[in-house]
Amino acid sequence: MEQATLVRRTVEDQNTLAPREHRENVVPLQARARETTLNGAYPPVDLSHEELELLAEIATGVTTEVAARHLELSARTLRRRIRNICDVLGVNTPIEAVVWAARRQLI
Repeated sequence: MEQATLVRRTVEDQNTLAPREHRENVVPLQARARETTLNGAYPPVDLSHEELELLAEIATGVTTEVAARHLELSARTLRRRIRNICDVLGVNTPIEAVVWAARRQLI
């Protein structure tokens, strides 16, 4: 219920906000490369079996420590590998990486 209220308020407030270029302290988003090409195919990105396994583990919603134990890694190594995967995919968060892989039916 609270989320729906927040969404409605946000939509209502969008009409009252100044245009983006006039707002202070707004950092413009970097232009992202389009995920799909004109024919609708995804650009090729090679992820190893271990990287896909790591994304699948994150998709289950477990904590970093639990995922690290399941994959027999240290939590630090797991976080580093997640960051590397995000960099390769051009995403900002592990959740975006999971969504990326799920949309391509890799996990």
